[in-house]
Amino acid sequence: MTDHKADDIAAVRNLHESYSRIKSEIAKVIIGQDAVIEQLLIALLARGHCLLVGVPGLAKTLLISTVSQILDLKFARIQFTPDLMPSDITGSEIIEEDRTSGTRGFKFVKGPVFANMVLADEINRTPPKTQAALLQAMQEHEVTAAGQTYKLDEPFFVLATQNPIEQEGTYPLPEAQLDRFMFNIYVDYPSRSEEEEIVMTTTAAPIASLSKSLGAAEITMLQNLVRTVPVSDHLVSYAVRLARATRPTEADCPDYIKNWVSWGAGPRAGQYMVLAAKTRAILDGRPTPSVEDVRFAAVPVLRHRIVTSFNAEAEGVDTIAIVKKLLETVGEK
Repeated sequence: MTDHKADDIAAVRNLHESYSRIKSEIAKVIIGQDAVIEQLLIALLARGHCLLVGVPGLAKTLLISTVSQILDLKFARIQFTPDLMPSDITGSEIIEEDRTSGTRGFKFVKGPVFANMVLADEINRTPPKTQAALLQAMQEHEVTAAGQTYKLDEPFFVLATQNPIEQEGTYPLPEAQLDRFMFNIYVDYPSRSEEEEIVMTTTAAPIASLSKSLGAAEITMLQNLVRTVPVSDHLVSYAVRLARATRPTEADCPDYIKNWVSWGAGPRAGQYMVLAAKTRAILDGRPTPSVEDVRFAAVPVLRHRIVTSFNAEAEGVDTIAIVKKLLETVGEK
């Protein structure tokens, strides 16, 4: 065994231990939401972005700021409103006077997107022009302003929240923007016992201080490690077949897809399912992913990449139901 491979195995072991510590730290503030926390951390280590969908009051914002504190990352929160401008996100140029020479020049003042973890709160409340300001940052990890390109600090992670109930005064995210998000995470109501615990703890003494578990350099190293995790050909084939089965234009797609789906998932879906499977495996301390890891990733990866048809809406079929049916009908081999 080479030293390099031994180092990777040690890194996987350390990550598994760090993951346990991170979860226990988050539990000091957030009660329940284990699946949401797992998906958030998987996306972060896979260099993906997340869209969290849930009604108000489910601690979406608190969860994100808590994770940023534990991971010792620079955190920025942008409250999206109808009057928000692209420069409010990326930054703007100001005229600055040099006191020694008396000359004036333009200086770029960086906006809140220049952080490691950016919370785009209620992203669908702002017009598409402003939503698009995040597109280049999410895809290229850089910002262009006044002809200059500025690199963003790594790691860079966008977490956007969306309220599924209030649709008045909102601008639905276009498919091109939705496709930039690795996961669409549904934040559900807590169980009765969890809700009782939430009320008990939030109305009592202040919470304990949080310990920092991972820094930016360590996270970047772990993101690189994820890419080196070996994955079998049949697992890649399974992820690709799942993604292709969502497209009604494919000759061998199931009949219910032709009936319920207008547009299916693009190639990013397969990439993200494999990356999520790799990340989940090493978070669990396993050297390589299994089919179960791909199945776990299928719902959060595919649910926002499928556009349902009028027939699906008429029959009350949503994208989650379609993905679950695909998992039952698409063979693993």
